[in-house]
Formats: sequence, structure tokens, C-alpha cells
Amino acid sequence: MKPIVMAGGSGSRLWPMSRKALPKQFLKLAGNETMLQATLSRLEGVEGLAKPILVCNEDHRFLAAEQLRQAGVAHDGILLEPFGRNTAPAIALAALHAMKDGEDPTLLVLAADHLIQNEAAFHVAIEKAAKLAEHGKLVTFGIVPTEPHTGYGYIQTGSEVGAGIVEGALQVAEFVEKPNLETAKRYVDSGSYLWNSGMFAFKASAYLAALKEYAPAILQACEASIATETPDLDFVRIDADAFGSCPDDSIDYAVMEPLAAKADSPVAVVPLDAGWSDVGSWSSLWDVSEKDAQGNATTGDVMMVDSHNSYVNAEGKLVTVIGLNDVVVVETKDAVMVAAKDKVQQVKDVVNALKAQDRPEYVFHREVFRPWGCYDSIDNGKRYQVKRITVKPGEKLSVQMHHHRAEHWIVVSGTAKVTNGDNTFLVTENESTYIPIGVVHALENPGKIPLEMIEVQSGSYLGEDDIVRFEDRYNRS
Repeated sequence: MKPIVMAGGSGSRLWPMSRKALPKQFLKLAGNETMLQATLSRLEGVEGLAKPILVCNEDHRFLAAEQLRQAGVAHDGILLEPFGRNTAPAIALAALHAMKDGEDPTLLVLAADHLIQNEAAFHVAIEKAAKLAEHGKLVTFGIVPTEPHTGYGYIQTGSEVGAGIVEGALQVAEFVEKPNLETAKRYVDSGSYLWNSGMFAFKASAYLAALKEYAPAILQACEASIATETPDLDFVRIDADAFGSCPDDSIDYAVMEPLAAKADSPVAVVPLDAGWSDVGSWSSLWDVSEKDAQGNATTGDVMMVDSHNSYVNAEGKLVTVIGLNDVVVVETKDAVMVAAKDKVQQVKDVVNALKAQDRPEYVFHREVFRPWGCYDSIDNGKRYQVKRITVKPGEKLSVQMHHHRAEHWIVVSGTAKVTNGDNTFLVTENESTYIPIGVVHALENPGKIPLEMIEVQSGSYLGEDDIVRFEDRYNRS
């Protein structure tokens, strides 16, 4: 069984922590691991798993690779989508990649941004799904509902299937859309509906055959785009032009719903009762978080006074909440969000407004991660910007130049190897150097500890797009 981990979501409902450049699957929201790392680590103990394939947006490739490296996860490729085309094409690319050597593995399709608390129950469900998939079934995991939730799609279950193979698996009678509250209550009371988790198991060939029957345009575009797949460091690149013609569709609409409607449908569901959440909002994160005696879930430097049933996340400052109930407070280095807990779905309205106004808070955090390390924009004005830069040991920024800005570099700790025009030299702690406008330069950490430095930029234009790269070990030039 080969895990396919889809890590292409935007997670906009968890702004201001989740941003376009750093979405929720790459954040530590519920523990010491990022959600991507937790998705992979919870598979430990499942027998017969092959190395996973990760599918992610090209813009997040270095984030994904670094988090897999930190977790010590060997993989069978990080497939890069030039742009999002929903889950049906993403899974098709992974299936085609998994079959490139003539194999036909069972695929375990997982989202990188789900939380599952009972890993043992999850492992049992995986084993059941694997056996059903080996017998030709296309299997989905249905979550046993804990409440009449209106934010999830539902699966109507039918008779038991897989007799003699597994116990407890059911025929899928129908996939249904997110209901209103009254309908959701009726679903839950009936006992014959499960939440649609968006996780699946099936043979790669079975999925591609279904795609050929019900969504041939998706299959054709994916076959064309991956026919000339190209390795690039840890990544697998596909033909962007061919992928651009691919329809945008989910696996549910493209394959599972029409398959389930067949009289002899091969679609089955394994019920899963394992403390699952898609962490789709701040209130859902409060639901699954550890709480104090007043029902408050807090992270960071937080002081609660006469407040109850609230979620407070402080990233860098002391946050105090006095006399408030059922609120969500999230503080980051560049933004603060305060909301009534039952109104957190409206965070998406804030995100849409930020996007419409072209505000940087829609895309970036103040701290931005790069393959060589990270930088934190700690101050800025009309003609200047101050950054704290961290370069990992052995890493190097691109050989580059700027048309509109000069830079002063002050080393705080570690040693910098600096190329400044025709000269290359070392700059150590408490020393500095100056890079004039238009001069080709590079920065490298040749040491064994992180290089910490302050960069002061000055000039008429300070945007990140004022970079001309001549050489780059990460293939960004």
C-alpha cells in the first residue's frame, strides 16, 4: 500500500496563522509536529506500507521537502502541481507516477491537514480498506458523526459488503452535499449517514479506469502532463502547459458519485470512529484542544481572567483576555484576529478582503521561510526595510543583484561567506559589509551553526521581485 498525501490546500479559514505562502498543513496547530508531519507519523505501525508520494503546490515545495527531512521520512517523490486543479487530477498524477515502473499498488489517499486522535482505530480501518481494495473495491473512510454538522458532506450507507473479507464495511448508497441543520439532524438521527472524510483506498488501476469512464478529459490531461515528468532535487515536475488543460474537479464529483450510483457499484465505506477532524476552523480546533477547568484552550503566553470556553493562540506577545466567553483570539507577529466562536467561518470574508486590497498579510507572515533558512521583516519605512536573516549551516542564497536597493549586512552570530562583486571574504560576529546597488553578490553559511544577521535595505523600491538571479542551487534562477 502506497500512501498518497495531498498537501495542496490553502487553509484560509485559519487565518492569520494560515496564509497563502504558509497554509495550515505546514503549521504546528495541535502538537509538536506540523499537520503534514503528523499525517505521516501516524502511519507508523501500519504493515506493508511503501514510501509515500506527496502532491503539493509548486510554491510550497521547499516547505514540504524540509518538513519531510526534519521528520526523517523517505519518499517516492514530491509531485509539483503548477497550479491547483482539485483532488481528482492530483490523485490521478500520483496514481500514474506510482505505476510508472509497471506496478499497480493500492493507494491510501490522505489529506495532509487532518487530525486523528485514535491512531489504533485508524490503523484497523486502513487494514480493512486495504483488503477491500485488493478485491476491486474503491473505498472511502466515513467518519461516525458526533453532532449534526453542516460543514461536511455526508455518505449514505447501505448494506454490509466484504463478507468473508472484513467486517463492518458498508455499501455506499449515495454521496450527499453539505446539508442545512435540520437535514443534518435527520441524517445523524437515522444512524445511516457518515461524514465524508475525503480519505480513500483503491488500486491505482481501478481509479484510473473509473476516471477514464467518467472523466476522460482529466485522465488525458494528466497522462500528457506526466508523460515527460522531470526530476528536480527532491521534486517531480510535470508539463505545465498540458496540465493547464485539465478540468478542475474533485474526486467525489468526477468518480465516486457516479460510481456509487451504479447498480453493481464497487464503492464501499469503512466507518471510522477515531477522533477525526479536518481542523476547518478555529472553533473546530478548540473542539479538539486540551482545555482548562473554564473550558479555555490556550497556546503561548496567555492570561485568562473571568473568561470561559475560548480559544487563544499567542505567537509572540502576552495576550490577556478579560471577561469574555466563547471567543477566538489569534495573535501573530503582524496581525491579530478576534472573533465570536460561532462566527469564525466569516474569517474567509476577511481573507477575501485582504486579497482584494492586495495586502501582504493575505500571502505572507512577517517571517518568511526559504530553502536556505528564513527572514523576518522586523521594521520598514518608505525607503528602508530591516530584516533578521537566518541561514542554515552549509546553505547559500542565490548569486544575485538588485536594481533599486543597496544592502548593509551585520553578522550577529556565526560566520558569513560573502561574495561582493569580484571579492569573496568572511564576515564574522559584530562585523558588517555593504552591497551597493547593481553589484552581483551572494551570501553563504560555511559554518556548523546557523548564521544570524541583520540586513538593512535602502532604496527607491524594496519589493522581493527586485532580484535578478544568476546562479541558484535550488533551481530558482
